[in-house]
Amino acid sequence: MRALRLATTTLCLALLAAAAIAGPIVHTYSIVARDPKTGEMGVAVQSHWFSVGSIVTWGEAGVGVVATQSIVDPGYGGKGLDLMRKGVSAPDALTQLLAADSEREVRQVAMLDAQGRVSAHTGTLCIAEAGHKVGTQYSVQANIMANDRVWPAMAAAFERTAGDLADRLIAALDAAQAAGGDLRGRQAAAILIVGPKSTGRPWAGADRIFDLRVEDHPEPLVELRRLVRLQRAYGHANHGDELVSQKKIDEALKEYAAAAALAPEILELPFWQAITLVSVGREADAIPILKRVLAKEPWWADLIPRLPAANQLPNDPALIKRLVALRPRK
Repeated sequence: MRALRLATTTLCLALLAAAAIAGPIVHTYSIVARDPKTGEMGVAVQSHWFSVGSIVTWGEAGVGVVATQSIVDPGYGGKGLDLMRKGVSAPDALTQLLAADSEREVRQVAMLDAQGRVSAHTGTLCIAEAGHKVGTQYSVQANIMANDRVWPAMAAAFERTAGDLADRLIAALDAAQAAGGDLRGRQAAAILIVGPKSTGRPWAGADRIFDLRVEDHPEPLVELRRLVRLQRAYGHANHGDELVSQKKIDEALKEYAAAAALAPEILELPFWQAITLVSVGREADAIPILKRVLAKEPWWADLIPRLPAANQLPNDPALIKRLVALRPRK
């Protein structure tokens, strides 16, 4: 018991000393990586630190991604992206920023650029267990881990996992947790994936394929996977809307169906699928879908009469009456 108290006191003193240096204390594990097939770049993180994604994860389409942790200096994110945007490679950008940082030994940082060049730094004053591994177009890094098997497990999981970049990043986080994870436990997680090129519309979120955060949760990685699934579903739904505007109805319906299959608990998705069917004269196909939706969430029937004025349904009172009547009677 005395040994446990001593270890706890030592850890607390180390944290207080680190905080006195500068910057938030964000001990965690993370991964930066690029998909060579798509050119997408991503950074993902899990930590026992509230809202970890608001400070660790940085990225810009066509430029690169950064993970900055341990005693965090957010400048590594903004300045690192600025250097890479100007054509400086990720390794050179990191070298420059470390050279200018008198407190670099408390930092842990990884940078990756749009060409897949990657570099990482683990300062000598990062709390054990701490380390990183740089692989082909990726880097994993961790500090204050339960053991020194965490980051090698992350690397192995990333390399062997099939699927898109989001699948592989989360697989690396899951492997870290399975290997022991953060000594203090878990609280928050985040994933940021950006495209290989800028669309010129970063304000609309078009450059960010995934930008999700779990701020505070007992199972942050489970929740992060759920959010990724939902974003995939809404991505199909949004694409369906675009196809409807292009009069590609059959293709749009396939997208709506894919969205509903990915997130069956979100009844708004099949609702709009049914409305699209009705709008193109396929009322008979829409009725079973609407019945299922209205049986569980009857309030959607209140929206139906408002849709003709928005050109979402034909201005046909008889049609609207039939659709509203699909709501179960109380």
